[in-house]
Amino acid sequence: MPEINSEMHYIRRNSPGFPGRFEGISGSPEGLYVIGELPRDDQPTVGIVGARMCSRYGHETAYEFGRVLAGKGVQIISGLALGIDCYAQEGALAGGGKTFAVLGCGADICYPKSNREVYEKIKTSGGILSEEKPGTPPLAYNFPKRNRIISALSDIVLVVEAKEKSGSLITVDFALEQGKTVYAVPGRVCDLLSYGCNSLIAQGAGIACSPASILMELESQRTLSEAARRSRKKRNEEIRRERNEKRTSADSEAEAHGKTADLSGLSGEARAVYDLLDRDPVPLDVLFRRTGLQPGTLASALYELQTKGLADECGRNHFIRR
Repeated sequence: MPEINSEMHYIRRNSPGFPGRFEGISGSPEGLYVIGELPRDDQPTVGIVGARMCSRYGHETAYEFGRVLAGKGVQIISGLALGIDCYAQEGALAGGGKTFAVLGCGADICYPKSNREVYEKIKTSGGILSEEKPGTPPLAYNFPKRNRIISALSDIVLVVEAKEKSGSLITVDFALEQGKTVYAVPGRVCDLLSYGCNSLIAQGAGIACSPASILMELESQRTLSEAARRSRKKRNEEIRRERNEKRTSADSEAEAHGKTADLSGLSGEARAVYDLLDRDPVPLDVLFRRTGLQPGTLASALYELQTKGLADECGRNHFIRR
């Protein structure tokens, strides 16, 4: 084993304490060199990535997402690179939370050197992680492969700014292969730095209009068991198929005759959400603002409506009344 300094430890795959999020992930590292601590499996975790040469908008957005999410107990994962990575991790530190930097060089090497202050702070407010041996220089081919570790350790991967062929999209590819949820911050259509994010949204990524979007998604992931999520997906597919196969006049006739849904037995929260739904999709952010419900309560209300056949999820985080 390579020489390890006093502040660093090495944890092998399958050893006690090795992150459980790597389980079942293709290409799991053989082990990790760690300065500080590893992210906890029982805490929500968000990977924030984006352009190195980011705009002022990207800088402020990454910092704010990192600050707010970390302040709510969300662990922030990134790569300590210039731009979005470092700003998100600075925000996490300012929010008083934990942040973890996955490096493409040895964990004992701060790269880039200009991020030394953040690197030192992360040692005591999270951890510095690398699969590379101590002393390994920042070689170009190590950085794309470290992105699979960022995505594997994350429940959600958030892209703040990215060009059409940004390296951040490599992290997105890994996240999708690993079955992780991807969100993107929208930007102006004329900005090259927003092209990658806007393209991801067009392809079905979640829209991160505020940190609340991410908090609600994390709460939904926590509230709904894997079995419930599979059941919901299957039901939504059946509903969409039925809607496409028979757009009969029966529905229109029923509406014309004033047929109403059976709302008996609904909780007050579910009824409040139902009253805001329509035939046109309503974004989750809008429901959150208009109801004033906490993320967990809103997720439970939507689940109640779906299980009673009163609402459908139409696309990611958009809901309609049945």
